[in-house]
Amino acid sequence: MRIGVLGTGSMADALAGHWVRAGHEVTVGGRDADRAARLAARLGGGARPAGLRAAAEGAEVVLAALPFAAGADVVRGLRAELAGTVLVDCSNPVGPGFRLLTDGGPSAARLLAAAAPEAHVVKAFNLCHEDVWRMRPPVFGGRPLAVPVCGDDAAALARVRGLVRDAGCEPVAGGGLDRAGLLEATAALFIGLWVGEGADAQAIAPPLAYATGPARR
Repeated sequence: MRIGVLGTGSMADALAGHWVRAGHEVTVGGRDADRAARLAARLGGGARPAGLRAAAEGAEVVLAALPFAAGADVVRGLRAELAGTVLVDCSNPVGPGFRLLTDGGPSAARLLAAAAPEAHVVKAFNLCHEDVWRMRPPVFGGRPLAVPVCGDDAAALARVRGLVRDAGCEPVAGGGLDRAGLLEATAALFIGLWVGEGADAQAIAPPLAYATGPARR
């Protein structure tokens, strides 16, 4: 699969590494040509550096590994190149005090969809720190990491589920793109618990067998 990566930061590095190892054709796009070249060299496997426009052009899937504040503007400038493309949003609009910056407005994923209305936007990969994505694979207690995926296009969701599996994780159906805001709010909550309180966010949910209450015998 031809994958374009918009951005040269930690998330671009962590996720693209899995996809290079899985044999995908990865192009790293950045405003800074030197940073794009360094990341492509670090990824190896034939990954090549390019500008943002060249990374999006001709790609089947594009990862928007961009800060929330910059994402919509960058994507808007690539609207033509992104038409018909699967656009994966992994951003977290979380600000000071672990506050959700989109509170009361469209989710970050919805903003990208508005900026590139002919792209098929999918929300995924936003609930974990980049170092978790660098694990080969992310497995905890013998269970692969579950990755919620939200989107409206069946073919786009299928492609992203494949990329989740390429990272050694299990995709979970998260619903339509209208539920992407719930994923972003979950990230804000989890980050606040992990970083602000030093709490184990996994401990707040019961096992699946108890999700609707304990079985009555």
